[in-house]
Amino acid sequence: MASAPSTEGIKYSGSKLRLLPYILGIVSGIGGIRSVLDGFSGTTRVSQALYRQGYAVTCNDISEWSWTFGQCYLKASKPLAYYKELVAHLNSIKGYDGWFTENYGGSGDDAKHPFQRHNTRKLDGIRDEIDRLGLGTEDKCVALTSLILALDSVDNTVGHYASYLSRWAPRAYKTMELKVPGICYDVAAPEATVLKKDIFDVLGDNTCDLAYFDPPYGSNNEKMPPSRIRYASYYHIWKTVILNDRPALFGKACRREDSRDKAGTSVFEEFRKDCATGHFVAMEAIDRLIRESRAHHVLLSYSSGGRVTKDELLEILSGRGRLLSVTGIDYRKNVMAKMQWTRKWAAADSSNFEYLFLLEK
Repeated sequence: MASAPSTEGIKYSGSKLRLLPYILGIVSGIGGIRSVLDGFSGTTRVSQALYRQGYAVTCNDISEWSWTFGQCYLKASKPLAYYKELVAHLNSIKGYDGWFTENYGGSGDDAKHPFQRHNTRKLDGIRDEIDRLGLGTEDKCVALTSLILALDSVDNTVGHYASYLSRWAPRAYKTMELKVPGICYDVAAPEATVLKKDIFDVLGDNTCDLAYFDPPYGSNNEKMPPSRIRYASYYHIWKTVILNDRPALFGKACRREDSRDKAGTSVFEEFRKDCATGHFVAMEAIDRLIRESRAHHVLLSYSSGGRVTKDELLEILSGRGRLLSVTGIDYRKNVMAKMQWTRKWAAADSSNFEYLFLLEK
């Protein structure tokens, strides 16, 4: 297990913060790896860590906020003094009762909102000012990332925005303050690439030495509604903060219309089975993902609570290359163990594990 460099990110149900030492240890142990594709970058913690370790990173995700984080952490290049001045200016902006306050601000006993009004007022003022400044792409992404990190530190949630706490969390009373994000421009690494594409549109053009795949898992709980397992619904508010498009909203959580259950669903989160094959659509997507990857090594991260079962993963991986290692991390016990790749392992009770599968194609 390798030590992990400092990274930043929002509270995130798919965060790989605790997996970083294991991921870095596996990648560094292969030998000859110079370039890595992070195909589902999320908060970009893995991309940040790999970039800080000197790898040429291609950071990809379909979400607006992930692309924004990638531009901020991996591409921003202005001197630190410039960003300090920018953030100080944004912190000085006077707030007002705008669209965000109307839809997401609460006060007093009216706690079922993501933020208190004194923070949404600041959000309204700062978000308008970011647009008014006419910043370049990278600098605007730094400002937006700083704003999202500040909001994340004063929210009234359990880590997602599909529902809100009925009583104010202590942090919600604090006044948000923007800070300069931990930009990676001072590290000695090749220039990074930041994409916002469907992963299958990336694979044909990408020839990185290693592909790291952390697809959204869905859930193997048949009773759980699909809206409760999709990132578009979990983090809808960050898309709105970035776009500032004042979309039509629905439901008690004031979700974007394009985050409805049948809108923008990722094939990896798909809860249905293919009628022709009898397999979960998500399983077939993972099979295609590995099959179409042009990288010589594939590192797949997957949760034991995901839609695809361990037996199905065994079937997929055993037919797509040589499995070099399987690492299981028990989050509840905070332990790591090398897992034997057998049918006996597939039947074992390891309901709280996150797995890292290293495959040589």
